[in-house]
Amino acid sequence: MIPARSPAILLEQVSRSFGRVQALRTLSFSLAPGEFVGLIGHNGAGKSTAIRILTGQLPPSSGQVYVGGIDVQANPRGARAIMGYVPEAPALYEYLTAREFLTFIAQVRGRGDVDEALELASLGEDADRLIREYSQGMRRRTALAAAMVARPPVLILDEAMNGLDPPSAARIKTALADLCEQGHTVLLSTHVLETVERVAHRVLMLAHGRLVADASTEDMGQEGLERLFLQLVARSEAAGKDDREAPPDQAPGPGT
Repeated sequence: MIPARSPAILLEQVSRSFGRVQALRTLSFSLAPGEFVGLIGHNGAGKSTAIRILTGQLPPSSGQVYVGGIDVQANPRGARAIMGYVPEAPALYEYLTAREFLTFIAQVRGRGDVDEALELASLGEDADRLIREYSQGMRRRTALAAAMVARPPVLILDEAMNGLDPPSAARIKTALADLCEQGHTVLLSTHVLETVERVAHRVLMLAHGRLVADASTEDMGQEGLERLFLQLVARSEAAGKDDREAPPDQAPGPGT
């Protein structure tokens, strides 16, 4: 588990540029053990870049990233050992059955309840069919079960609820809430504000590479979250336009 008093996730002044495009601008936030946090933003806001940096797939241009007190850049294997991850487009071993795939993941992790994970995925008799025969929703449920089979301290989910039917989505949300009650941490990146309102304790909002809001979901209903989202995106768009139009020697820095 995560050491006492260590944040489950910590980003400190993280920036990332792709040539002249600055995808993230001095992004800082932390998540405590037991938190369920929604990461939202418009297309191109920087969510996927932040997730890829957090999971060690992409180095930051500057700044530090820690998972459970482990420096992701210095010790990516150690950081990944305590996290479960579902990318937006998960790649699975298509010539294994779901049962074989989850058994393999549990063996790699050194722990895991395969039967419990299969029940979570609700595949029934399909658990012994090849994954290549699965629908997109079944693949998504299998990927979620694989991320959760070893009950890692930190779960990072990138649009992981997409394509789930309502019963499956409800079952996954309940399982994630139960994990948080036990001290695990969930970071869910999503476009669906309703999902964040219903399951998250807190929302982080990105716009044009900046963190523009960090608030408790208890303080806002769906309408309030949507209104805040649209207002902050518009405000950030105006700031981004100013950045782009300023001469190079006068352009505001990443932290402005």
